[in-house]
Amino acid sequence: MGPADRRLLYAAALLRAIATGLGGVLLGLWCARLGLSPSRLGGVLAAGLWGAAAACLLVTWRGDAFGRRRALLLLAVLSGGGALAFAFAREPLPLAAAAFLGMLNGMGRDRGAALVLEQAALPSTTGDAGRTRAFAFYSMLQDIGHAVGSLLAGLPVLQPEGEGGWHLTLFGFAALLALPALCYARLSPAVEAPAVAARVRLSPDSRRRIARISALFLLDSLGGGFLLTSLLSYWFSERFGAGPLTVGTLIAAARVLNAGSHLLAARLARRFGLVNTMVFTHIPSSLLLLVVPVAPNFPLAAGLYLLREGLVEMDVPTRQSYVMAIVAPHERTVASGVTNLVRMAGWAAAPLLAGAGMQDLGLGTPLVVGASLKIAYDLLLWRAFRRVRPPEERQPA
Repeated sequence: MGPADRRLLYAAALLRAIATGLGGVLLGLWCARLGLSPSRLGGVLAAGLWGAAAACLLVTWRGDAFGRRRALLLLAVLSGGGALAFAFAREPLPLAAAAFLGMLNGMGRDRGAALVLEQAALPSTTGDAGRTRAFAFYSMLQDIGHAVGSLLAGLPVLQPEGEGGWHLTLFGFAALLALPALCYARLSPAVEAPAVAARVRLSPDSRRRIARISALFLLDSLGGGFLLTSLLSYWFSERFGAGPLTVGTLIAAARVLNAGSHLLAARLARRFGLVNTMVFTHIPSSLLLLVVPVAPNFPLAAGLYLLREGLVEMDVPTRQSYVMAIVAPHERTVASGVTNLVRMAGWAAAPLLAGAGMQDLGLGTPLVVGASLKIAYDLLLWRAFRRVRPPEERQPA
């Protein structure tokens, strides 16, 4: 796979990330405008993530056999169609059905089925020494897209007296989700997996490693499911009365901090190792989040949230690079698929609990639970994998 294919994958990821950033703010605020309760909001967001999880499952086991390019094209078309249906829905069940069909992601971060195929292909464009930097650049582009999308979520305030601005933004959301299809259509046959990959069996070592790290990723994603951007947008709106423009600007600033942190993470990983970088940047971010619910005003809560966002995404390129490094090249699609699938399952399960917690226990409940689960994950990850080193960190024989 050459530079042209790599640029097309980067462009597709950027477009999809703009849509995801927009949806992370827009979905929660749109549901609030429609009068959905926190528990029903959680159900709609969970339906979108379950749709994404189902797509991850299909892509993991049949994506290479079906064809990576065809699978990516289909995912883009379904996403755009589901978002369009979401714009016309008003009741919880139609909203949930549209979210499931479109695999709509209320996280505000791109974690869908397309990543499974893109992450499996990306390591083949570089060597071991450059792999983490390639993932860092990929993640940086995504968070730049997330920032742009979050700012776009402020557009409904242009027409505050009616729903025209909201509908225009929802239609734009649908178009952005479908646009990556133009990039995927131009990919060369070189992006396809070797024929052997369609029937690959994991080695015993890889199977054990994937099983252990997937169990930990499930715990992390359960924590992340309590912290979906849509839920955080809803929290800032209900707790402080923040409007779409204010929330969108805040989330955009967070994504800019995320984007800058990815390249720093690659540098830290070269010096301290992938696992150490993942863990010891993640724990402080969760400690900061624990303080956000008790902040007495919006500026302080927003400041603490932004400090957290400057650290929380450093584990993304390092984690992606690490998973691809500890398995054989022909096992990467399965490894990417399984680890993303369990993460999607955790994200999909948590919003229902988060919505119920917000309604019954207090608006800040998801923040406390999510941060606590993430701290537990970091400690367990470091204990289990601190001695499993990727090739670039091993001492030469």
